[in-house]
Amino acid sequence: MPALKQRIREDLTAAMKARDETKTRALRMALTSIGNEEVAGKSARELDDAEIVKILAREAKRRREAAEAFAGAGRAEQAAAERAEEAVLAGYLPAQLDDAELAALVAEAISETGAAGPQAMGQVMKAVTPRVAGRAEGSRVAAAVRQQLAG
Repeated sequence: MPALKQRIREDLTAAMKARDETKTRALRMALTSIGNEEVAGKSARELDDAEIVKILAREAKRRREAAEAFAGAGRAEQAAAERAEEAVLAGYLPAQLDDAELAALVAEAISETGAAGPQAMGQVMKAVTPRVAGRAEGSRVAAAVRQQLAG
């Protein structure tokens, strides 16, 4: 069993014993998503830690979007619950890149690919995405690429 999945299971057990409802709910949801992904497709397989991080990042993004939707609808209590779950999931994700680090990675990818102009965005994204690997949301990466190619 991958180390990250094992850690989530152990933390879920501890959260249940501590009667931490928010953490229990978030970790159960994460394990369910991981399990669903493992049995999706033609044959069941065990995910590695990198794939689990991608799933956790996707689930954290869903919580963030749900919190924004609830806040926009005037449902502050549900928004706060979603943000709390997102914070739990964030504890299992790699540290996020700050804007300067992201800009440096994008600049490096642009110089390596020799890209120029907005039409080369796909080429640069293809080069920079593996380097970012879960440490920045795709929309942030795309915005940084777009900004550097335009200017």
